[in-house]
Amino acid sequence: MELELVAGRIDQTAADAVVVNLFESVTSPGGATGAIDERMGGMISQVIEAGDFKGKLNEILVLYPQGTGTASLPARGEQERQGGDTFAQSLTDGLPARRVLVVGLGKQEDFKLDHVRQVAATAVKRARDLGVQHMATIVHGAGMGGLEARDAAQAVAEGSLLGLYRYREFQSTDDEDEQAERDVDRLTVVEFDESKLSTLREGLSRGENIATAVRWTRDLVNRPGNDLPPLALAEAATAMASEAGLRCTVLDRDAIEAEGMGALLGVARGSREPPAFIVVEHEPDGTAEQAPLVLVGKGVTFDTGGTSIKPSSGMEEMKMDMAGGAAVLGAMSAIARLSLPPRVIGLVPATENMPGGEAIRPGDILRALDGTTIEVINTDAEGRLILADAVAYAQRYNPASIVDLATLTGACLVALGGRVAGFMSNNADLAAEVRGAANAVAELAWELPVWDDVYKQELKSDVADIKNTGGRFGGAITGAMFIKRFAKDVPWLHLDIAGPAMGSEEQPYTPKGGTGYGVRTLVELARGRATS
Repeated sequence: MELELVAGRIDQTAADAVVVNLFESVTSPGGATGAIDERMGGMISQVIEAGDFKGKLNEILVLYPQGTGTASLPARGEQERQGGDTFAQSLTDGLPARRVLVVGLGKQEDFKLDHVRQVAATAVKRARDLGVQHMATIVHGAGMGGLEARDAAQAVAEGSLLGLYRYREFQSTDDEDEQAERDVDRLTVVEFDESKLSTLREGLSRGENIATAVRWTRDLVNRPGNDLPPLALAEAATAMASEAGLRCTVLDRDAIEAEGMGALLGVARGSREPPAFIVVEHEPDGTAEQAPLVLVGKGVTFDTGGTSIKPSSGMEEMKMDMAGGAAVLGAMSAIARLSLPPRVIGLVPATENMPGGEAIRPGDILRALDGTTIEVINTDAEGRLILADAVAYAQRYNPASIVDLATLTGACLVALGGRVAGFMSNNADLAAEVRGAANAVAELAWELPVWDDVYKQELKSDVADIKNTGGRFGGAITGAMFIKRFAKDVPWLHLDIAGPAMGSEEQPYTPKGGTGYGVRTLVELARGRATS
């Protein structure tokens, strides 16, 4: 979808649909919505007075301004048949737009930046359903909402682009389907105050870059395992890096072995698909000696559980076990395109976890890159094994901090549900920094403890330095405790994204399937360091 910004009045803008908004309980529209209402002879006010539109968050009112005659409201049963929207027809001719969409912002006292993403997505999806190709909108929240204009514009861009996302790569369509699948082609953002244009343009550009990276990440997560083995993920990373201006290095099996990454090689042994270790570097001029932020992402492109094989039910979703790696790569893309000043390095150990004649077994002992010996108790606890080598590899950069993302444990999903990530850290300042970044972009995350005196003993092995599982209870925490060992004294944080990496149901700007969770948090983290 093409994004453009113009100076002008929304009530004088020609488009297939124009979008304005209304807070809940407002009875007399003002601002841009009031201007539209006046041009339509008070039609919006009439609908409000009739009780058919209340302005609740993500509620939609659709109006048709063309024609002449007398306005009428449909029966409530007809509204329900039209998908739950409040749907009315105005028979006036005061607007150049073919349709008017009024989207509810909810209660003004509860309004926040993420509501802009939500309503932008809600509006653009409704417009798509109506067959709209050119839509015009105001910047929600930049007026009575009290938000910074730049942030609100960014949220409009993010919500619109993310809301339109659909994964259709492997679906055939006929002519009728193609018509139904058409997206909104063009979004015009209209601003009356010309002094705000520069600020709004910056916000829209930032939002477009971030949303593009999230959409790319979603595509990776949604691709099936047979289409995205480790080397294909490495190829995608290489192509992305070339386009974004990043340096990318891919270590093949021989190079991984030469490095001494025995944990990654151990997981890879059961698969005919060779592993890859992906290194992506963002090093702006003058930062070669700067201690970098290192992002590490789990890249298991399909996880059967290995010898400790998973139940067949639901195994098809294990194509998403590389969502952490995809998020790191997506974030690196956005960081480069936004020209953020900090030095940032992304590491993605990529492999399949398959059973086979050469696969590791429970009881085997692996030697990680840093020399730590690991007793394998459960081959389905493979993510922490490959992250161990990646986090140990990160030490060579003398990093300022290490943040890893992984669809690591079902235990975290059980503890926090499907929409919230768990995070654990050895450093309170880094934990606060990541919490702030996640909160700023509305990617939900909750901290769990990693107390040595409580949990460290759970990983004690009788035959090796450490074992790879800590028993039935506290699984998300003991998984993080395992990785923590390899971070040593470097500030480190682990994000377990097993829940939010895959959406089980559609949200306003988050689809069912791969969500791209983590990209926006990591970009915000890097952006925060740019300004600190």
